[in-house]
Amino acid sequence: MARRKELTQEELLIIRKNITEEEAFEKFFKDCYLRNLRPATIEYYKNEFHAAKLLLNKELVNCNQNDIEELILQSKKIMKVTTINTRLRALRAFYNFLAKTKLIKESPMKNIKLLRDRQKTIETLDKNEIESLLKVIRKQKTFIGFRDEIILLVFLDTGVRLSELVGIDVEDVQGNKIIIRKTKNLFERTVYLSDITEEQLKRYVIIRGVLQTNRLFINRDNEKLNPHSIQSRFTKYGKEAKISKRVSPHTFRHTMAKRMIMAGVDAFTLMTILGHSDMTITKRYVNLWGADIELKHKQFGALKGLNI
Repeated sequence: MARRKELTQEELLIIRKNITEEEAFEKFFKDCYLRNLRPATIEYYKNEFHAAKLLLNKELVNCNQNDIEELILQSKKIMKVTTINTRLRALRAFYNFLAKTKLIKESPMKNIKLLRDRQKTIETLDKNEIESLLKVIRKQKTFIGFRDEIILLVFLDTGVRLSELVGIDVEDVQGNKIIIRKTKNLFERTVYLSDITEEQLKRYVIIRGVLQTNRLFINRDNEKLNPHSIQSRFTKYGKEAKISKRVSPHTFRHTMAKRMIMAGVDAFTLMTILGHSDMTITKRYVNLWGADIELKHKQFGALKGLNI
């Protein structure tokens, strides 16, 4: 069989000692796009790779295990453990891809583990803090104030993420349920509303009116809402309500999880409602508030009150 004039990419890799960094990035990000990863995930990879290169002062494709260990040691001087682990996860994804596709002989992350970090207490809001927050919001008597009240109710009722909330369209609201389409794991899910949230949301939609944008929650200019503005407004409300804890969409998500666990919901149902990909975080919630569950069992156990 006659030889071709040009070698294939695979044949060139055999001849060449190393793949160039530009080629490695091109192949890695092409794979990311083919797997339809979220733009935010791809941007996260790019930012972490850039930061790691700056700290190492070396091309990532030429790094070995010693370089990664040095990266960790240098990072510990200037970063929190969670930030370092975030970077290590990005590097692991990159090197695992290169090793799997035989673009490098072995991943320098093969023997590198994430740093152990002390588990922090997950803050939640109690009944009085939620009521104080609502009082502060309702004092405004404006469209924006009413919108923020509905946003708070939806957060607490459904446990949706901030990115999911801003992606809700008007037609996604169907009676006592909302179809969440802009999800973290790309799987649509349905969340359910209590009677009070359903009724208030109906009133909000009427006041909102018909606009050019289909987004459910809008700003004062009748345009889709920016996630950062929601975060900053609830931070302000928290200060006005004199709540010492962090008041944020993520705090509302934790609060919803705790209140559902306290009400007796099972872990699998909670995992489905919150849109977790696996049980890891859900189990952590259950373990964290296990003492509360034990107390509830003592108060309302099935044998309590029986004359036996």
